[in-house]
Amino acid sequence: MSAEVTIRPAAEADLTFLRQMLYEAAYWRGAPRPDLEGGLAYPVLSKLLAGWGRAGDLAVVAEAAEEPVGAAWLRFWSDVDHSFGYVAPEVPEIGIGVAAAYRQRGIGRLLMTRLLGEAARAGTLRVSLSVERDNPALHLYESLGFETVGELGSACTMVAETRHA
Repeated sequence: MSAEVTIRPAAEADLTFLRQMLYEAAYWRGAPRPDLEGGLAYPVLSKLLAGWGRAGDLAVVAEAAEEPVGAAWLRFWSDVDHSFGYVAPEVPEIGIGVAAAYRQRGIGRLLMTRLLGEAARAGTLRVSLSVERDNPALHLYESLGFETVGELGSACTMVAETRHA
């Protein structure tokens, strides 16, 4: 990892970049993949950042040479409106994406560590996420204390306590 990588809180102006990182997270396997707008048009993806800025929304951005290269965010859901890694209304779900050229450099760990710390400071006790079993990020999540609590198809739902941050 480069010493030049910094992690900062996301601002309202970062929503476009968060969408780009959602796209990277959803299409992490690479080509072939749809264009960004087409890829994020699927309802299961389009809702993930829709109306960003509601109570509890939290995100951090990684920058290298003052350019954004990754982001991690969390969002609270309800029993009737939620995403794949949902476990309970008081447990926000995490999303994370790192630009392909910057993967495997420790940026994901920096993002997750900072986001878990910010969540803990906000009073959140646990967080969840969904990850495909063949995604290399699974090992990162396990190393950060995430434990599998459910499975759906080829993905697992994982939960961690924020105190591990």
